[in-house]
Amino acid sequence: MLPHMLAVLQQFPFSEQRPGVAYIAVQPVSWNEASVLERRFSPGISPEEAVVVAADLIHDDYAYVFDAYWDLWTPDKNGHWTLAPSPVKFIVQGEEFEEGVQEETGQIQIDFGLDSFFVQENVRLTDETEAKIRDNVLKLIEFTKKLEMKTRATSRRLWSESDESLPQKLIARLQRVQ
Repeated sequence: MLPHMLAVLQQFPFSEQRPGVAYIAVQPVSWNEASVLERRFSPGISPEEAVVVAADLIHDDYAYVFDAYWDLWTPDKNGHWTLAPSPVKFIVQGEEFEEGVQEETGQIQIDFGLDSFFVQENVRLTDETEAKIRDNVLKLIEFTKKLEMKTRATSRRLWSESDESLPQKLIARLQRVQ
């Protein structure tokens, strides 16, 4: 499972401002248990180093969490856009973690945070806004394409914590941007 995670991390476009893996946690048996390892790195470490840190605790009933950052365009209160580090969480679940929940949720999950980075529903569309939204979505698409081409992923699912389908929200917003 960690070799697959390494392949995913090697495709990730790390933030130029906060490069590398910034946090690693190892979770035994279920999310209700205390972590057996938590380490923060500043500056971040390479994907290879991160996997080596977690490799000492390989078990089929463990989960592994890696936090990193990538740069996304974000508007401030005044509508000025900046390229800022945004957190991304990578979760790898062993086959027996939480009684095999990875069969339903997937062995590797990537949490990109709020979908607002990609849809910006509350932002008025201008030429600049459209370009920034397009850049963020393009970064997401390029990363998922790289994963598909360079890893042995057998499936993928793009979802959001909102009640709506993230792919449908992206398509709807991008149609307004086009």
